[in-house]
Amino acid sequence: MGVIRHITMPAGFVAAGVKAGIKVSGKEDLAIIACEHDCAAAVITTQNQVIGEPVRYIRAIMPKGFGIARGIVINSGCSNVCTGKAGFRNAQAMAGDTAAFLGTKANKVLVASTGIIGHALPIAKVLDGIKEAAKQLGRNNDSQTIRAIMTTDTREKTAVVQTRIGGKSVTIAGIVKGSGMIAPALATMIGVITTDAGIAPAALHKALLTAACVSFNAITVDSDSSTSDTVAIFASGLAGNKTIAAPAKSARPAGDFAKFAAALTEVCQALARAVVADGEGATKVVDVAVCGAKNDVDAAIAARSVANSPLFKCAVHGGDPNWGRIACALGKSSAKVDQQKLSISIGGVKVFSRGGGTKFDMKKVEKHLKGKEIKVDCDLGLGGGKFTAITCDLSREYIAINADYHT
Repeated sequence: MGVIRHITMPAGFVAAGVKAGIKVSGKEDLAIIACEHDCAAAVITTQNQVIGEPVRYIRAIMPKGFGIARGIVINSGCSNVCTGKAGFRNAQAMAGDTAAFLGTKANKVLVASTGIIGHALPIAKVLDGIKEAAKQLGRNNDSQTIRAIMTTDTREKTAVVQTRIGGKSVTIAGIVKGSGMIAPALATMIGVITTDAGIAPAALHKALLTAACVSFNAITVDSDSSTSDTVAIFASGLAGNKTIAAPAKSARPAGDFAKFAAALTEVCQALARAVVADGEGATKVVDVAVCGAKNDVDAAIAARSVANSPLFKCAVHGGDPNWGRIACALGKSSAKVDQQKLSISIGGVKVFSRGGGTKFDMKKVEKHLKGKEIKVDCDLGLGGGKFTAITCDLSREYIAINADYHT
């Protein structure tokens, strides 16, 4: 069996994942992903008001969310959150040591940490891990790299898309960790995306924001957004296409930028869906599609209200076609909802219309709810707004996982 590659598939990237001794399990817990030269980079971070020191560090070195960078160093097993000035210094140390090994400056290395909140980072182990990871950097360490960023994840999550831009073959690849504490405020995740496309940093940031709106910001497992969410993208430019510039603010994306943004969105959506499928205790993935809203903002509010409803998620887990829980979740949101214009379908079968339940094929709906992929469609009948939120069911296993989670 050959070496499995994903994050190093785009030209110009190397990676490594090692066991630094941060995790009690003794599994991989430190990774470096880097370009072989300084490159365009962009990043988005959590919307939580309580943030980890790595997030604070990223915002300090890349205040606009884009710029020139060399790579990122990530540790799992300790999130370095609420650790004060010492925690910030540790984030700086991680960047500084990594930069020294990569032959660049500290302000060109991003830092991310994931794990338990409030614990001091075992910085000596981390720095030793960075030294070892730097020695192992290459194109045959992709699986170890992704394992090094995982916490409660039960599976590796990767995505690769190849397309042609400006007559050149372009590859976009990504990895992500995330399983619990997932909410539509970027979602709890550490994600890294690499591409060999030639693209300006500002354009890269705009494309990442566009992709995140319908991927990472559309998923929820338990309505809790994290303190450490970070998604970074690096572009080596080695594909050889003409450098893609950001479209004007008033212009509709077109041409090479639109092609790149579409491919990046495909990668991000695959990664986001993988996070939900691996949600803590999850047995089903649920698409909650809202259309007919007053506008797209209302559609998103309504869809997320259903996707975050514990009652709805429990009903899905039990295979109960209880449209009342869907209607209730829509109505409690701040979106405009008129029950006389509302219709709800489960698995393509209309179960609610114009203010009340309809006669429907119960066996057909129950069969759909027994599957792994559940579809719920809600038409508010008020306008052209639409949005799809992606969630999972709520099981007993979710409670068990989080009741036993070490604090």
